[in-house]
Amino acid sequence: MSSRPDLLRIDRRRLLAGGLGAFLPLKPARAADPVPTQFQVACMTYVYRAFPLQRALEGIARSGYRYVAWGTEHLETDGRKVPVLAKDAPATEAKRLGDRCRDLGLQPLMMFSMVYPEHPDALEVLKRRIEQAHAAGMPQVLTFGHTENGAYPRWLERFRVLAPLARSAGVTLVIKQHGGETGTGAACAKFTRELADPAVKVCFDAGNVMDYLNVDPIPDLKSCVDEVRSFCIKDHRNFPKDEDCGPGFGEIDHYKLLHAVARTPAGRDPKLPLCCENISAPLLPPATRAEEVDALALRAREFLEIAIRGVQLGIKGTGTS
Repeated sequence: MSSRPDLLRIDRRRLLAGGLGAFLPLKPARAADPVPTQFQVACMTYVYRAFPLQRALEGIARSGYRYVAWGTEHLETDGRKVPVLAKDAPATEAKRLGDRCRDLGLQPLMMFSMVYPEHPDALEVLKRRIEQAHAAGMPQVLTFGHTENGAYPRWLERFRVLAPLARSAGVTLVIKQHGGETGTGAACAKFTRELADPAVKVCFDAGNVMDYLNVDPIPDLKSCVDEVRSFCIKDHRNFPKDEDCGPGFGEIDHYKLLHAVARTPAGRDPKLPLCCENISAPLLPPATRAEEVDALALRAREFLEIAIRGVQLGIKGTGTS
């Protein structure tokens, strides 16, 4: 009998230490910390559109890029303008072009769709682009267009068909700003949020925001940053002439731009393509020799890589995101 009070005391201690805890509210699990973004600096063949495609690929590789994005068309040696990859090209042709890029040390990241989503044949063209991107080992297909005049419901209808196809192919369809009702990242993100599919996201084009709307693109980026999966890199100047230009030549603060996306939420792919669509120098005439384009491509890459290093070190030093 004398041992029972002791046993009861022990049991009460065990209950308080263990069993009673089952009835107490659990603390919410702490969200995993974001991870450093892996910026992938690419050059679009588009900046070499006045020269043959092969010369473009060689110039991009010689300028030190590891990544490439396929543009629209190129002026070939016979004087014809030839698409980088035709809209109806078979997947085998896309694979061959992807292999050509990798033979030069270039990983393809993105291609222009060359069709507006509201166009009558957009659904079929974008289906083929998804097949081509999958065959080429390319993660993104870029498109843009206009949602005015009743086109917005058509966009929703078509992307609801395309999204599962893109998902199963391991491809993301990215939409960038293009004036009008899609002139901002916020407008593009409104669409992707309503669609609510991970295979359709935003490609942010800061140069287009400043060009079309004459506003600072940084607040616009912050309004849609959770939907952004790549960037079309172009800068813009309003003075002394209103024109697009290469990164670092214009009025857009690329340190603020990159800082906004320098950390990626845990569980999301941290790779973020930065694809140079414009590398030109403001006020100067367009390059007439491929070697001049090479020099501008090199300068754009070096500027972006320096900015990336600075932003990453700054975030590491302050512990902010």
